[in-house]
Amino acid sequence: MGKCKKKEEAVFLRKKITLLRAFSLLIGSMVGSGIFISPKGVLENSGSVGLSLIVWFGCGILSMFGALSYAELGTRITKSGGHYIYILETLGPLPGFLFLWAEYFAIRPANSAVVALAFGRYILEPFFAPCAAPLLAVKLVALLGYYIVLILNSWSVSWSARLQTVLSIIKLAALALIIGPGIMLLAQGHTGNFQDAFNNQTLVLDKLPLAFYAGMFAYSGWFQTSFVREELVRPERNIPLAVIVSVITVIVGYMLTNVSYYTVLTATDVLASQAVAVSFARKAFQSLISVIPVLVALSCFGTMNGGIFTFSRTLFVASREGQWPPLFSMIHIQRHTPLPAVMLMFPLVTAMICVGELYHLLNFFSFSRWLFIGLATLGLIVHRYRHPEIPSPFQVPLFIPVSFTIICLFTVGMSFYSDPVNISIGCAMVLSGFPVYYLLIQRSMPNCCSTTFHYLTLKLQILLKVVQQEIRTY
Repeated sequence: MGKCKKKEEAVFLRKKITLLRAFSLLIGSMVGSGIFISPKGVLENSGSVGLSLIVWFGCGILSMFGALSYAELGTRITKSGGHYIYILETLGPLPGFLFLWAEYFAIRPANSAVVALAFGRYILEPFFAPCAAPLLAVKLVALLGYYIVLILNSWSVSWSARLQTVLSIIKLAALALIIGPGIMLLAQGHTGNFQDAFNNQTLVLDKLPLAFYAGMFAYSGWFQTSFVREELVRPERNIPLAVIVSVITVIVGYMLTNVSYYTVLTATDVLASQAVAVSFARKAFQSLISVIPVLVALSCFGTMNGGIFTFSRTLFVASREGQWPPLFSMIHIQRHTPLPAVMLMFPLVTAMICVGELYHLLNFFSFSRWLFIGLATLGLIVHRYRHPEIPSPFQVPLFIPVSFTIICLFTVGMSFYSDPVNISIGCAMVLSGFPVYYLLIQRSMPNCCSTTFHYLTLKLQILLKVVQQEIRTY
């Protein structure tokens, strides 16, 4: 009887993410602000309609290579934590901590700010059309949306997962409303915008890495199941199945969406637009002008939800590994949510929304993100070589992680030439983690500091009503 009671009172993250929820998490994370804001960035940095479509397809194939590599990592390494845990387990503690440092101070807050700003811009669009919404109003609505998602993820894992499923359906509906009218017009012979699609006069090769950054931003999210590996039902089967189906779905959807955009809008229209989907609706289907922005805003909301849902797990796992304060490995006694880890993002995202600009933020965090994703897939190659005895229920051909790693690292290197200011800031952010690691992680804290730190942790633990997760043995 006492044993049964202990089972009922155990506090841990439950396995609540089924195949459908994993698929919804991936679709909900990939299809968000990217497909509605990135077309401008891809076109601007590729120089022509034809090359921009090639970039979109290339980003899709590259995302599939990355997703397949991560699917194998997810079956070889059984911990949650995504990029962080893969780099830590394959390349060692220093690269793992540097990723964690960059993820918290650069990658995740900047990424969340970009999505939140897109949410604010689109949800206000119907109220101010045909004029642009005031920047202050956009930022206030962006903050409100982000705070709602924070509260939801602090309250319930099940609610946030169910919401993600509903929003995934809405995202696909938004794409369908764009694809349908565009393809119908294309079938009727509206091909004028595709004439001279590969205009060499506007080709800018040195900007191509930034075009790939914009395209890969739209696909980013294919790695999200790796953050919640311990909460997945039957992960050995569901991780590969979910990533393959979801990435193929998104590639097809994105290519059709871009073809629809260019069927209705000229390259000049796309470059001049602050909200491509709204410009499309205004030209293609007047009755969709008020519907499209709302659906796009809900898509962005789903991306914010998926991002918070998974990043909180990274901090949670880092705390368990001893590279982040232990408070962030604790979960709420009743809600079973990693409350401290969820709330930690609040100040930085707020600051970046208030002071940042969408496309500068995009280039700023893309350097660090793709550097470490490339290192994670390099880690898969290293792990295979060092541990051939570890069984892997899912294994990809070696050329897939090799190709993905080379392309990621080459693009990262080229981006220094394309946007030296923002990329240098991102690089400096990564390098600043070195002294922190050697001073605070590798060395033990003095006794007086350790006692004070433990006291503060205990007080916050009581205030937030959180406890350490119990090891699940049944």
